Amino acid sequence: MRGQMLERWRNRRRNREIVDRLYEALVARARNPFLYEDGGLPDTVMGRYEALCIEVFLFLRRCRGDSALAPLAQDVVDRFMLDMDHSLREIGIGYQGVPRRMRKLAARFYARVAEFEAPLAGGDEAALTRAVAARSFAEVAEPGGAPAVIATYMIEVDAAYRKVANAVLLTGRLKEEGAEHAA
Repeated sequence: MRGQMLERWRNRRRNREIVDRLYEALVARARNPFLYEDGGLPDTVMGRYEALCIEVFLFLRRCRGDSALAPLAQDVVDRFMLDMDHSLREIGIGYQGVPRRMRKLAARFYARVAEFEAPLAGGDEAALTRAVAARSFAEVAEPGGAPAVIATYMIEVDAAYRKVANAVLLTGRLKEEGAEHAA
């Protein structure tokens, strides 16, 4: 009995390490200067939130439909929401205001998931560009061609993620060892 409890604890700890490694990689990708300099996302709290939403969405899209990755995908979403909760508290949102703000941020995230999924699945870059403009650049006065840059980026990362083996993701990595591109 005691041995089983220790084994479950070790497995949970190992899983948490994998999820943390994946989430940290997604956060690092969301901090890529390309997204702000070339992609035109505003380098603000909400601009960084948009970048992270895009990265988490693309990861979830890779995991979707694969039963081996479903628990991992859920754990990454839970980690994302926990990070958002901590961030709200760090910037001084009061204890009672955090749940309301979390509901709004979660709704924004899932609205993006719904808006981006169909054009990305259908390979419709023009529709994806419009969705990115409407969601990720809603607060930008003149986004110019930036939404198209982000849409192209999303298509490229999505294609790269599809090439990553489940075994690699299950070790907490977004790309094969030695792989240089996109994912």
